[in-house]
Amino acid sequence: MGIYDQTIMQSVARRSMTVFFLVDTSGSMDGAKIGTLNQAVEDTLPELKNISSSNADAQIKVAVLKFDTNAEWITPVPAEIESFQWTPLNAGGLTAFGEACFKLEQKLHKEAFMNDAAGCFAPVFILLSDGAPTDSYQTQLDKLKNNPWFKKGVRVAIAIGDDTICDTLEDFTGNRETVLTVYSPEMLRKIIRFVSVTASQVASKSSNVGQQSAPDQTTTKQQDFIDALQQSTIMEPADDDSELGDIEW
Repeated sequence: MGIYDQTIMQSVARRSMTVFFLVDTSGSMDGAKIGTLNQAVEDTLPELKNISSSNADAQIKVAVLKFDTNAEWITPVPAEIESFQWTPLNAGGLTAFGEACFKLEQKLHKEAFMNDAAGCFAPVFILLSDGAPTDSYQTQLDKLKNNPWFKKGVRVAIAIGDDTICDTLEDFTGNRETVLTVYSPEMLRKIIRFVSVTASQVASKSSNVGQQSAPDQTTTKQQDFIDALQQSTIMEPADDDSELGDIEW
């Protein structure tokens, strides 16, 4: 990008597009799972920064919500990707998924996280979990699913290992195709990178939601992401993955 292009981008207010990471930090995530997740997200940030800096329309922001015995926002407000630094997460405790849904829904309003002066694109929601909720989550998840910002965002879940209850994750995303199961640290790294980058590219395209308002009911990015996922080979083992086949959690 040239100096002229950078000047134009800086002079025109860009709409924000927030990538929400919802991270299961319960005790079963301890060890290689949380360590790989931390490194994978950190390694992905430069690509998200590049998408944001080269996009004349969208400013990418990041929000992180972790949940174990309680749910807690790591980012008090969405952080601009250019200045965002990943804080390594630790694992321990139960899996308060219902509380996570509650706290996420609270922020998906123009009075909270969706209050950018220039307006907001439909957001991206990336849920990472390796087990099952330990609280009564259905009421809070149903309320979240009725939130206009959530309905029109890109929703994807990464299931880490065989113990994950994929039906719950499908209920979150609304599509079986957008629940991706991984069985090894290497695959988790690949999937986090692919999902973060591809979903951000899809969500930050110019068909956006209204300024200072909830998303237009006719616009959706979920199918665009599913199409990109189906066209990719990310879930197919590569030729050089044969030696990694026995490396599991």
